[in-house]
Amino acid sequence: MKIDPKTLVKKLDSDSRSVVSAQTGVEEKTLLSKREKMKLRKDRWLQKIEGVKLARQKQKAEAKRKATPVVGDMQPLMEALPELSELTTASKARKQPKSHARAKAEPTDFNQMKPAQKRKLLQEEVARFHEVIANPAYKANPLAAISEHLCKRLKEEAGNTV
Repeated sequence: MKIDPKTLVKKLDSDSRSVVSAQTGVEEKTLLSKREKMKLRKDRWLQKIEGVKLARQKQKAEAKRKATPVVGDMQPLMEALPELSELTTASKARKQPKSHARAKAEPTDFNQMKPAQKRKLLQEEVARFHEVIANPAYKANPLAAISEHLCKRLKEEAGNTV
């Protein structure tokens, strides 16, 4: 059987076209400049980054909420607080003398001291020096007063170490 190719060719009218092909042919694509395309691409990228940041913040907040324990009725705790505060004030009153005894030791090496500590030490030494000079025993016999002071000091240190 022989078919003529001219009979197979048929032209379609615009009415007989499909809906999809009719719409694509009618609409014209908006032509954007290269800068506008780059700007749109950058905006989409920034939106993605913001989305990722928000997701991370939400995850952190959720993890924080999960980590904090849920507290139910607070009334028993509120009733117990005055008793606890009385106990803490009583224990603080007993512990104060101990805390004074355990004051933070200041460095004895002059090079390790802070400037404020150095200034304080020098002021104390100057005041002590003026007291010694004003002392009548020192005025009468300076060497005897110094040797007596050193003997007392050595005895105190020997008594503290034993």
